[in-house]
Amino acid sequence: MKIAILSRNANLYSTRRLIEAATERGHEVRVIDTLRAYMNIASHKPSIHYKGEELEGFDAVIPRIGASITFYGTAVLRQFEMMGVFPLNESVAISRSRDKLRSLQLLARKGVGLPVTGFAHSPDDIPDLISMVGGAPLVIKLLEGTQGIGVVLCETEKAAESVLEAFMGLKANIMVQEYIREAGGADIRCLVVGDKVIAAMKRQAKPGEFRSNLHRGGSASLIKITPEERMTAVRAAKVMGLSVAGVDILRSNHGPVVMEVNSSPGLEGIESTTGKDVAGLIIDYIEKNARPNQTRTKGKG
Repeated sequence: MKIAILSRNANLYSTRRLIEAATERGHEVRVIDTLRAYMNIASHKPSIHYKGEELEGFDAVIPRIGASITFYGTAVLRQFEMMGVFPLNESVAISRSRDKLRSLQLLARKGVGLPVTGFAHSPDDIPDLISMVGGAPLVIKLLEGTQGIGVVLCETEKAAESVLEAFMGLKANIMVQEYIREAGGADIRCLVVGDKVIAAMKRQAKPGEFRSNLHRGGSASLIKITPEERMTAVRAAKVMGLSVAGVDILRSNHGPVVMEVNSSPGLEGIESTTGKDVAGLIIDYIEKNARPNQTRTKGKG
């Protein structure tokens, strides 16, 4: 098979591992810098050009689109879909998962466990918003934040009011969530491929920190997840429409709750913690499922 990987940097661990896994299985791989791909849209034959040549003949495309280039990245991916190339994750599913508020609304509609979450626009509604999520301590999140950036834990209602007023004054879009104290600064990253959790790890925040992201100095360890956690992760990925997803779960007193569904999960932490060949399992999934014109959305939406 001829596989395209949309990635800004071929030397990143996740991209490198996907290249290795695909090459080992005899596939031809080409890494395409997402921002250097450009498209001919107004034609009967949609095409993508890259550094002066037309790209053609690809069987599958693996999107590794960074959060900062979601808009352009999904446009390039949509063009591949219109050309009949099989996408590992569809453009519409990536857009859906990157919109934190929309993704939570979709998960809630399907009955997936979530932390109590509030969203408001007017500073006049702050007191009611705070009580809606059970008061302080609570977590305030910027909708545009990634890797734990723009996430604030407010220990008191006064602090929460001040932070909310400041963010609203900057016209930032924010949501407020209950703080799951019993999780103890730990979450579970479940890596879903198809309809299975193929690997899981526990991420623990460093002392004095509540964000467990490995980029923020958190540590990772092996964990055995429960059947309920497994089912929650698979359902969350399915609701988003993602074939491959990193689903972040907290253990709360009322069962597993989903924090986020990531459409381009990093492979380094999960592979080194679990010892599993995650990249290989992703390529296996493509081998079994890649067919021309398979995209449900056909480039729409």
